[in-house]
Amino acid sequence: SYFLLLTIASPPISFHFMQDVSLSLTARPAIESLRASRIRDIVNAGLSRTDLVAFWLGEPDEVTPDFIRNAGIASLQRGETFYTHNLGIPELRQALAAYVTRLHRPTGIENVAVTSSGMEALILATQALVEPGDRTVVVTPVWPNVLEIPKIMGASVATVPLAYSKARWSLDVDRLLEAVTPETRILYLNSPNNPTGWAIDTEARDAILEHCRRFGVWIIEDDAYERLYYRDASPAAPSFLDVATPEDRVISANTFSKAWLMTGWRLGWLVTPDALIPSLGKLIEFNTSCAPVFVQKAGVTAVTEGEPAVAHTVRRFRRARDLLVSHLNRIPGVEVPVPEGAMYVFFRVAGMEDSVAFCKKLIATVGLGLAPGSAFGAEGEGFVRWCFAASEAKLAEGVERLRRGLIEVGKSR
Repeated sequence: SYFLLLTIASPPISFHFMQDVSLSLTARPAIESLRASRIRDIVNAGLSRTDLVAFWLGEPDEVTPDFIRNAGIASLQRGETFYTHNLGIPELRQALAAYVTRLHRPTGIENVAVTSSGMEALILATQALVEPGDRTVVVTPVWPNVLEIPKIMGASVATVPLAYSKARWSLDVDRLLEAVTPETRILYLNSPNNPTGWAIDTEARDAILEHCRRFGVWIIEDDAYERLYYRDASPAAPSFLDVATPEDRVISANTFSKAWLMTGWRLGWLVTPDALIPSLGKLIEFNTSCAPVFVQKAGVTAVTEGEPAVAHTVRRFRRARDLLVSHLNRIPGVEVPVPEGAMYVFFRVAGMEDSVAFCKKLIATVGLGLAPGSAFGAEGEGFVRWCFAASEAKLAEGVERLRRGLIEVGKSR
């Protein structure tokens, strides 16, 4: 047979590599060194409690509004379950371009790529730009995924911490500009910020953009919480998209998860210079191929009909923020800067030095689930994050459990 002829004619094959026990069965070092989520560590510690009151995850407690869910259901009933364009269905890309135009600046469909979540938006942008050994800068404390994403690509990460005071978090712009050197490839900036609620002001934004233009540094802004903004009556927080030209090295990563209460749908988007869009289409193909059509159809409805729902969410979260801050400020030993945006209070507890141990103690003693500050970088140690996207009754119950928990922790010291 042909197989036998090949076998006879071929030279002997060495299998010595199978005997080399030094070969590793683990992932490459850059992946092995990624820091596991400390939030997940806390969540796992509380899974066995049936009486738990939890505020540890960044997720609203209301389901996706009916009109958005119905759009997804209608798409499924039409049988729209097949592959589609890597960059997203034209209807959604056009709707997103119009949405960004209303909020920020004129934007065309050629600047928009649909992704399977805001998380994927961030990592796709990084995959498109980062080489091993590149230098990146991240403003912290921040959602831990942002700190780890550049490391997946073999890049180094330098951090610039926000400054803390009892009243508010703030950014030392001069310190940030000093860190963003000509050798820097990307600056990552999340505003409004998870976990602190800090939001950039227009003066700082403009100075950062000019500095990055001068040195050719890319800005990747995580705009996940741009609609959850409480400083004034603006429809969105200040963004680099307000002032950057389409040719600037600015990428906005966004998500449907927060403003439209669509965390489980896994749908996001990127706004980028049009020259980058073809490469992003390739990367989407090699990562997920495309976002599901029925999910994208729900996204179209969210963007085109969802402004009343977004306004309701912002009003609700503002009330929840004010209520929680007011209650926490009455607890001795707790310091609470007022968040300007997002849906978290990031508060300091006097004498607390190990936020992971503290949060586990709260679970064990009073059944309260909060996220440890150290999950968001070394600068977050001594703090705890509380997601206030919850009912007023649930928030009040959580505050009472925290009061009791602080007493129990104090007894154990």
